[in-house]
Amino acid sequence: MSKKVIGIDLGGTSVKLAILTEAGEVQQKWSIPTDSSAEGKHIVPDIIASIKHHLDLYQLTSEDFLAIGMGSPGVADRSEGTVIGAFNLNWKTLQPVRETIERELGIPFYIDNDANVAALGEKWRGAGGDNDDVVFITLGTGVGGGIIAEGNLIHGTAESGGEIGHMKVDPHGFDCTCGGKGCLETVASATGVVKLARKHAEEYAGDSRLKFMIDDGQEITSKAIFDLAKEGDDLALIVVDRAAYFLGLACSHIGNLLNPKYIIIGGGVSAAGEFLLEQVRNYFLEFTFPNVQKTTHIKLAELGNDAGIIGACYLAVAQINKQQL
Repeated sequence: MSKKVIGIDLGGTSVKLAILTEAGEVQQKWSIPTDSSAEGKHIVPDIIASIKHHLDLYQLTSEDFLAIGMGSPGVADRSEGTVIGAFNLNWKTLQPVRETIERELGIPFYIDNDANVAALGEKWRGAGGDNDDVVFITLGTGVGGGIIAEGNLIHGTAESGGEIGHMKVDPHGFDCTCGGKGCLETVASATGVVKLARKHAEEYAGDSRLKFMIDDGQEITSKAIFDLAKEGDDLALIVVDRAAYFLGLACSHIGNLLNPKYIIIGGGVSAAGEFLLEQVRNYFLEFTFPNVQKTTHIKLAELGNDAGIIGACYLAVAQINKQQL
């Protein structure tokens, strides 16, 4: 009987966990809140306690499992199994995640950055169709990404490969949390789209529901902006066009540099769907090399919130099988 895998997707609000087959089929999944109090010291013990509880619940032991895979915010040292700099978890010091989990559970453990792990999930069981050349961009509160080239995750010399959100697309644009200006994250994330709306509302003089909402001091979300654009609101259409321009420009740089089979767009902003992607593709085609135009395709992600747990399974299985990532 084939063994199972535990996949963990560690986020700032919740921890998603799953028991999967080696082929990435989810058999059981659950989540627990992320307790980031006291410098995040409860996070790993909570994960261990939850796994132990579910193993008892399903009458399983450590012998039933091949490995555990995990995606985490921050900088993950894959060889040491540690994480540092996960500020949304309140992890300010080095966290010996592998050492603690393997000691308590007796199952081999593998870890990588959460965006990389989600990219593996979409590559393997999602929109990537298990192709060896896939780039995943996730548009949420920020912009994350993962690059898989010729079957290998690109980590870079200091684990900073794939920082797609900090690609400069508007050098004189909005300030970014990284200290730079005009990063993709400042114009294509959920918060970035709202920033664009407020900027363009200042110089817009026509009739617009979005303009009225901003001037009236109402709360504005990226979803509201896309919904209004779909209804034909003039200001919202301008904002979506600008966001699509910057995202299409970023995708063109990725396409010209790497020529992946697929650039996959996921995260909350991608809920705008083909309405957004059609405009992104138009700008992508405007800025790309002719052969890239024909061979690199922009798609919507397919796995939703399961990308992280499925990618964590892939990470673990690949490491056990000694595949290079």
